[in-house]
Amino acid sequence: MSKLAARVGTRSDGPQAPVTYEIPRDVVAEAIVNAVAHRDYASNASVQVMLFADRLEIWNPGQLPSPLTLAALRKPHPSIPHNPLIAEPLFLARYIERAGTGTLDMIALCREANIPTPEFKQEIGPFMQIIRRPESQPESKAQVTEQVTEQVKRLLLVLGDSILPGNEVMLKLGLLHRPTFLYAYLHPAHKNALIEMTIPDKPTSRMQKYRLTAKGRAWLTSRSDK
Repeated sequence: MSKLAARVGTRSDGPQAPVTYEIPRDVVAEAIVNAVAHRDYASNASVQVMLFADRLEIWNPGQLPSPLTLAALRKPHPSIPHNPLIAEPLFLARYIERAGTGTLDMIALCREANIPTPEFKQEIGPFMQIIRRPESQPESKAQVTEQVTEQVKRLLLVLGDSILPGNEVMLKLGLLHRPTFLYAYLHPAHKNALIEMTIPDKPTSRMQKYRLTAKGRAWLTSRSDK
């Protein structure tokens, strides 16, 4: 098993260096809290958190409470605590909600981070939550050049003919969470050579700004021609 990677940035925005996790931290926390809150405490089995090269798996003993199904976890559903006496203090401590929104929050956060949404499985023994890690294998050049996500498209449209600092781009995108901006918008666009830095030899400079490359402008032009 490998360690869960994190990207550490600079202290340009404050005394603490920002950290961007390849799997959103709130997704991992929600999955572990779910496992603790809803496990079968009559079982001697343990909650297991296992990290592999391509995924994170959280297992807990027990079955989904009726009438919940695996499909229902991906849609708005009622909160049916398996262990009410444990769920109540977790709710009061603000670890969980009563509205049954935990799995939906996990799905939304993964989509926002541009990684696969969680998988929920019910085997004979444990209930399993599987969160896929971003592809760690190098992609071919052709794959990279064709990869324009919805977040990257929004970034390109916001930049247009402008040359803007990162905080202004965030403002125009309506984003408040800097790690999301870096991980889901800026890094993929830069990786695919759709944007470039104005000070490439000093990537962490507080004077850094971003603009479209020729490839990014070509994409924007092709979009306007449609």
